[in-house]
Amino acid sequence: MARARPTDEAARGRHLADALRRWTPTQALGRAVLLVGLLLAGAMLLGQVDLVVLAAPFALGAALGIWRRPARVPTVRVATDVEFLGEGGQLSAVLTVGNLDEVPYDLVVLRTAISPWLVVPHGDRPYVTSVPPGTGADLPLRAHAVRWGRPALGPAVAHAVAADGLLISDPGTGRARRIKVYPVNDVFEADDSMPRAAGLVGAHHSRRPGEGGELAGVRMFGAGDRLRRIDWRVSLRTRQLYVASTLSDRDAEVVLVLDVLHEAGRSGGIHGTRSVLDTTVRAAAGIAEHYLHRGDRVALLEYGFRARRLRAASGRRQYHTVLEWLLDIDTTIGGFEPSADAFGPHTVSTNALVVVLSPLLDTRAAAMIARFARAGRFVVGVDTLPSDLPLPVRGDWATAAGRLWKLERENTLGQLNEHGVPVVTWAGAGSLDEVLRQVSRMASAPKAVAR
Repeated sequence: MARARPTDEAARGRHLADALRRWTPTQALGRAVLLVGLLLAGAMLLGQVDLVVLAAPFALGAALGIWRRPARVPTVRVATDVEFLGEGGQLSAVLTVGNLDEVPYDLVVLRTAISPWLVVPHGDRPYVTSVPPGTGADLPLRAHAVRWGRPALGPAVAHAVAADGLLISDPGTGRARRIKVYPVNDVFEADDSMPRAAGLVGAHHSRRPGEGGELAGVRMFGAGDRLRRIDWRVSLRTRQLYVASTLSDRDAEVVLVLDVLHEAGRSGGIHGTRSVLDTTVRAAAGIAEHYLHRGDRVALLEYGFRARRLRAASGRRQYHTVLEWLLDIDTTIGGFEPSADAFGPHTVSTNALVVVLSPLLDTRAAAMIARFARAGRFVVGVDTLPSDLPLPVRGDWATAAGRLWKLERENTLGQLNEHGVPVVTWAGAGSLDEVLRQVSRMASAPKAVAR
């Protein structure tokens, strides 16, 4: 054990030296040293002892402050009371500054980075407090989440001032805390049935006869019919066995395709103007909630540079998964074009209803919608471009360019209609009723068969 002591003392010495290097002199220490030096130099040149007496208090004060200096920088921690909330919600946060040293800090200046979508009453102004040795100080904050996403509170940085203002510490940093802010769903209801259902569960009634709760009519008893299906009133009246025919309950698959190639407009949060991404995300959340509540299966595709996909599923768990998936929606531009194979018709079931949420600002998105339509999928387009979108520049040329752009966009909408894709502007509840009726009529229309 005696041989280990010098090594331990050397390690403690290196640790102390590293800790001392974390504290740097302030301008106050520089002024004190300069003043003492000038007074002593004047005393030596002029032979005035009074100047030495004047310099003594400054020298003793600086020496005493440096001797009682701290060795550790302040610790910072960022904590929040919730991990997730909805748009427009409020959360409480606490910034904790700790002093692990035996010497008090004269002053601690704390500042934290705040996401623009978290509104704090005092903004990002610095906070000042004093921290006794071996304790900590809590600074409570109230934040208001104004937009969906993953806004961050922090990182927080604290600088401590000690030794009567002669030393300042290196920054103590607290890690940022990210909060999940789920989008507020746009109210959406669709009264029309699905074009074509596939499974054997769900709330939509198929046009095919089968086991279900919706009465389709009465027909004569046949081989394989169950006795409990016999309609005794009709059978006694006609002297023949008749059974009640029902429509099978079938679930439908809804595929939401989100066009995130471009962002347009300026987002003003939950109570402000909407951008393309705001409308896309909130509309997707509302549509997914509606169909999942009715027992259908919902899948999501991100038409962008990342080609993300969420598998089709149903239930409340899928709804929470959809919200988590929507938080990562972004228009980040990658180095490659979106692959046509990643968004081909083969990725979607033949019986699925494809709802494409797109601002139709890119011909690639229009081509993707046309591919789904040509492959025989039931496609509905939802226009997410804000109606009051201002022009980026003003002037005669800008006005002419804007008119040309609008004409080109109307031409794209007309081409999609020629492909049998109805496009409707998103307006919340009932937005898709008319187009769903059109798609349902197209699905139920008789098909031509070559002979």
